[in-house]
Amino acid sequence: MSCIAILSVNHQLAPVSVREKVAFAPSELLNELKKFNKTEGVKACAILSTCNRSEVYAIVDSNNAQQTLSEYLANAHNIDIAELSPYLLYFEGDDALNHICRVATGLNSLVLGEPQILGQLKDAYHAAKEADTLNKLLEKLFQHAFSTAKKVRTDTEIGSSAVSVAYCAVKLSERIFANLSEQTVMLIGAGEMIELCAQHLNQKGVNRIIVANRTVENAKKIANLYNAEFISLKQFSSMVHEADIIISSTAASVPIIGKGLIESALKLRKHKPIFMLDIAIPRDIEPEVAQLNDVFLYTIDDLQRVVDNNINNRQREKALAENIIITQNKKFTDWVTTLPNEQVVQTYKKNAYKIKEESVEVALKKLNNGGSATAIISQLADQLTNKLLHMPFGNIKQANANQLAQCKGCVPKNPNKKS
Repeated sequence: MSCIAILSVNHQLAPVSVREKVAFAPSELLNELKKFNKTEGVKACAILSTCNRSEVYAIVDSNNAQQTLSEYLANAHNIDIAELSPYLLYFEGDDALNHICRVATGLNSLVLGEPQILGQLKDAYHAAKEADTLNKLLEKLFQHAFSTAKKVRTDTEIGSSAVSVAYCAVKLSERIFANLSEQTVMLIGAGEMIELCAQHLNQKGVNRIIVANRTVENAKKIANLYNAEFISLKQFSSMVHEADIIISSTAASVPIIGKGLIESALKLRKHKPIFMLDIAIPRDIEPEVAQLNDVFLYTIDDLQRVVDNNINNRQREKALAENIIITQNKKFTDWVTTLPNEQVVQTYKKNAYKIKEESVEVALKKLNNGGSATAIISQLADQLTNKLLHMPFGNIKQANANQLAQCKGCVPKNPNKKS
């Protein structure tokens, strides 16, 4: 029997040094989905990979489901499963249903109620759809999570305060520099997180923002929105010394900023401090950079400590959100309960049409051979009736009194009889 199963490596247990090892590069996602879907016992699958979590969602044979998902994740990243095990969270059945809804609504996020995760979950869904690795149950699970998140956003104030990873990044910058408007900020990358950082920094009155990205056109789009400069990553090394604050979030598979580069930049800055925030998974900045004097290097895990009064407002709304999830999940479990009935109906319908096609084919041959139309039609009707009623009659004969009572309303009525 199949079940809904989710395996997660996230910020609640795993530090950034572990999370970066199990991150899936966007360019590899479709191939990984197809490979995952071919795993023995896996009926359907999806993969979510963000800076704070890597999660695999699957409809899988309930026997050894946890082992199946754990082995896949370890093998996909060439990691010893024993090394990974302390950081794995496994959910199955109702627990899996509850988990995906908490993820979609931001209740499991580093910053409570942050909205970006819903978009990331939708991206994971669309990637699975493109890879053709969804089935009816997994498709319904994602749609349920999306509708639940929408209801939570509509019926609670959990998303009303301006709190996100990007917002916290700017708040952390303010702790280092009293007046952000006087600093030069370099943003590396051109994704949603960098755009949000640019937006918050612009609202703080930062006069000089530089957006650096491998694809200059993407950097230009963000720069134009927030009156910023834009450069390519090739130009970055020659301008890094101008930056007081560096926030990096790219999809690079290896660090793009090394200790030597920052050492050279500090000499040109005459050791004026640099605040560096790496919110990429895998990390963009070599950890050794933190060894340098005059460098304040933080990773996404450090943002956990940057929490203001807005978080308290969201905590008050958390209980309301959890109650909504409980109510919505009851509807989903009710639907899952009827799923086997639906499959029986579909099978019966398919077989009925097959019987019809075979009977009509025989009748047409008799008509073409000059048989009596009236007799052939009457015989066709009798054959169809007998064949279609054969299985229901067999079930009725084996039914008990309660089952028969429930079936009385299912007896077909004469459509031509006047009521």
